[in-house]
Amino acid sequence: MDVNLVLFKKNGTTRSFRLPSSVTIIGRRQECDLCIPLMVVSRRHCQLDQDRGHLKIRDLGSRNGTFINGQRIDQAELNPGDKVQVGPLTFGVQIDQKPAELSTPDSVILRPPKHLTVPEKEAIDQDETFLEPAAADADDDPDAAQILDGLAEEPDKDDDGISI
Repeated sequence: MDVNLVLFKKNGTTRSFRLPSSVTIIGRRQECDLCIPLMVVSRRHCQLDQDRGHLKIRDLGSRNGTFINGQRIDQAELNPGDKVQVGPLTFGVQIDQKPAELSTPDSVILRPPKHLTVPEKEAIDQDETFLEPAAADADDDPDAAQILDGLAEEPDKDDDGISI
């Protein structure tokens, strides 16, 4: 099963991230498989499980919740085309390259839901989102955790600000 999370950027473009294993943890900690270093994202926010052709997501007790297609969930089965919100970021779900293209949601959530309060200094600009290895030795490990970071821009990034 080939699963990608497609990040919807503020400028209307997308960036695809392949899930590194059958169990993927998303959260703020660098030890997570997909790290989103923002205070509105819990240290261990949610978990994606691939099992027997099914993709399931489970909130790990996050303070601000995990949302699927705009609804807060504790756990759910994901289908191709579903929209997953973790903090201020919205991802589309692609399973075995379906849907072939994901359209930008009518309202890409650029900020956390209204019930969350985020100080201005923690607001992000998704145009500057990039990936980098989670650990110093990650350059040697192609399966190293990925970091989503919209808080700074690195000079050695490619044209859309992403490095892997």
